[in-house]
Amino acid sequence: MGLKMDLDPKKLAEAGWGVIFAFEDQDRVPAIKEALSELLRLRHKQAGECYREYSEKGAYRPDESKGAFLARHGAGPGPADPEKVPYYLLIVGDPERIPYRFQYHLDVQYAVGRIHFDTLEEYSHYARSVVTAETNKVKLARRAVFFGVRNADDAATALSATQLVAPLAEELVKDQTDWQIDTILAGDATKARLATLLGGADTPALLFTASHGMGFPAGDARQLLHQGALLCADWPGPLAWRGEIPQDFYMAADDIAEDARLPGLISLHFGAYSAGTPRVDDFAVQARYPQTVIAPSAFVARLPQQLLGHSNGGALAVVGLSDRGWGYAFPWEKGGIQREVYAAVLQRLMQGYPVGLACEQFSERYAELSTTLSDELEMIAFGKEPDDGELTSMWAFNNDARSYVTIGDPAVRLAPSD
Repeated sequence: MGLKMDLDPKKLAEAGWGVIFAFEDQDRVPAIKEALSELLRLRHKQAGECYREYSEKGAYRPDESKGAFLARHGAGPGPADPEKVPYYLLIVGDPERIPYRFQYHLDVQYAVGRIHFDTLEEYSHYARSVVTAETNKVKLARRAVFFGVRNADDAATALSATQLVAPLAEELVKDQTDWQIDTILAGDATKARLATLLGGADTPALLFTASHGMGFPAGDARQLLHQGALLCADWPGPLAWRGEIPQDFYMAADDIAEDARLPGLISLHFGAYSAGTPRVDDFAVQARYPQTVIAPSAFVARLPQQLLGHSNGGALAVVGLSDRGWGYAFPWEKGGIQREVYAAVLQRLMQGYPVGLACEQFSERYAELSTTLSDELEMIAFGKEPDDGELTSMWAFNNDARSYVTIGDPAVRLAPSD
C-alpha cells in the first residue's frame, strides 16, 4: 500500500516521520527523548507538520492491535496519510512492551523500524550517528560486500551461499555499475574476516551476510548476549563438530572492537534471530503444536544493538530476522529459486532509498502470502478437507516472510561519496 498518491516517500516533509513509545515506559520516556534529542530535532525539522511523537496518551497501549492504534490516531486501512499518521515510524521500546506482532502488521502499510537499548548512552550514540551521517559528515565509498558462509556437510549454508549470496552479487555487479561489489564465500567467510567488515579497516557502506544465527535455550546464560550471533566458516560443520559451538566460531556483540568504525553502515543479515527473538515460538504455535516458550521475554538481538549504539560511532540500520530462519525464504516449491525480493531491497538501498522504503519488498511478500493463507483457511472453514502438511507449510512460508524487521530508524539511507 505505502504512501497515498502524489506524495514522495523520499521526502520526509511529504511522507512524515513519527516515533512510538510504550505507555508502560512513561517513567523513562523523558530521559529517552533527551538522549534521542539530536535525532528528534533533525526529524522534526525535516518532516515539519507531518512530525509526530506518540507518547503519554498517544503511546502504544498494552496488547493494542495495529488497527486499534491507528484508529485511535484517526487512521485506518489503506495508503498511509501523513496528516493522520506518518509513513516513517520508529518504535522505541523492547518487543515485550511493543510486540513484534504489532511491528509486523504496521510494517505492511508503513515503513517501520525499532530501536531498544539497555542504556541512555546507547540511545544518544545512535542519535548522533544518524545526525552525523545526514549532515554530510559521513561519506563512504560505493562499496557493498556479500558474505556467504558455507559450512561443510551443511545443506542450509550450501543453499544460501550458492543460490542466494553468489547470484545476488553477480546480478548487482551488472545492475549497479557505479558500485564496487565484493564477494566473500565458503571457507573465506571466517570470523576474522567478518570482523574487518564490522567496524574494521574493510567496513563497507552496505553489507549482506547469510549464515546460521546462533540459538540458545530459554534460561541459558548466553541467550541474551549471543542469540542471533553470526556463525562463520570457522565451524567445521555438523559431522566434524558434535559438541557445543564455542564463541571462536561466531561473531557476537562482545566481539565488536571498542575502536570499531561503523558510521554510515547498513547491514542485512540472513540468519536466525539476527534481529531479535520472540518469547514464544511462532512456528510451533501456528503449525498447531503446543506453545513453546523460547525466551523468558522477547528481546532485540544484542549484535545489532551493539552495531547501532557503538560509542565510537554506530551503524545506521540492521535488517534481520526476529525468529528462526528457513530455506522457505527463496526456494519456492516448483517455481524454483526466487531472489527478486532480496535483489530489489539491495538495489533500492544502493540507489539511495530510505531503508524502510527499500524493505517494503519484504512487507509486500508477507502481505501476499498472508492473503493466500487467509483464503485457504476460509475454504477450510466452509468445508474443504484440510491437508495438514500443506497448511503447516503455508504457515511456515507466511511467518518466515513476516520475520524480516529493521532495527534502526526506517528513514536512514546510505551516504555514499559522490
